[in-house]
Amino acid sequence: MKIGIVGLPNVGKSTLFNSITKAGAECANYPFCTIEPNVGMVAVPDERVETLAQIYQPQKVTNAVVEFVDIAGLVKGASKGEGLGNKFLAHIRETDSIVQVVRCFENSNIVHVDGNVDPLRDIETINFELILADLETIEKRLEKLKKMLKSDKKYQLEIDIFEKVKQTLEEGKCARTMEFSEEEQEIIKEAFLLTMKPVLYVANIDESEMEHPELNENVQKVKEYAKNEKAEVICLCVKMEEELSTLEPVEKKEMLDALGLEETGLDKLIKASYHLLGLISFLTAGEPEVRAWTIKRGTKAPGAAGKIHSDIERGFIKAEVVSFTDFMKSHGSMNEAKEAGLVRSEGKEYEMKDGDIVLFKFNV
Repeated sequence: MKIGIVGLPNVGKSTLFNSITKAGAECANYPFCTIEPNVGMVAVPDERVETLAQIYQPQKVTNAVVEFVDIAGLVKGASKGEGLGNKFLAHIRETDSIVQVVRCFENSNIVHVDGNVDPLRDIETINFELILADLETIEKRLEKLKKMLKSDKKYQLEIDIFEKVKQTLEEGKCARTMEFSEEEQEIIKEAFLLTMKPVLYVANIDESEMEHPELNENVQKVKEYAKNEKAEVICLCVKMEEELSTLEPVEKKEMLDALGLEETGLDKLIKASYHLLGLISFLTAGEPEVRAWTIKRGTKAPGAAGKIHSDIERGFIKAEVVSFTDFMKSHGSMNEAKEAGLVRSEGKEYEMKDGDIVLFKFNV
């Protein structure tokens, strides 16, 4: 899962990415590795994995991971190649979703690129460039489809769909605000539209507002905008997250307790990003390894088995499944869970659930 972090200058985007980098580099539970200067791999915090690791004492523990990309180069005119425009758009195209940092705090010492704090204007600046890029993509596609229509009328459906999307974009709305049937979604997917990507807005607020972020008028504006756009919002103080990311685990917990917080904003961001894409984790546990595996919600048992190895999917017989909750009711003992009838034998049509602990049976 690759997530692009975007934002205008002086909104906290780079500070957020640097905080993610530091958190991963200095905290053993959330490993980080730099693939290139602007890419970070961060573990998805999961207490279930930690609990299973304590029970099984495995040789290896592997969390699900999120890949964050710090995407720079956005200026007005990016869609036309201004600044690092072409590179910026190419990097966004490669991501699965977008995290946009928007400034919701006032600070006279940090000058906003447009002179004053206005999160909706910032959001619309970025969306406008993405909309222009998508319009160019669609116009090229329509031109090609109309030529193909002359020899085969089946292309009329695609033309009708992209004409509707074009109209929405020309109204200044993102394509993700539209309703599509399953068939239409499959057709739209092939165009790789930037404004179809799921978006999570990070409202960057002042530390003094952390306890009651709902009192910040700018936050309320962002939430209202996001609701209409089918996007999600979380609030965090990027400056505070940067400080937290440099602390050792014990000091970090002390600071969180003092602030009345249960988790860091970065943990919240990682979890929200995971949820944004409709992802869940199933678990495998044993002495060799305790591991969380990432799958799309709705994945059936053989598909989940294929995440581990294609041979397991090919030779799938059944899955022995117990929910993490039921496992813990059995005092963390698989034998007790079996004796209590909590371990189920599931076949090929079983739809995996978040937190399932699974042992796949297969034969190749």
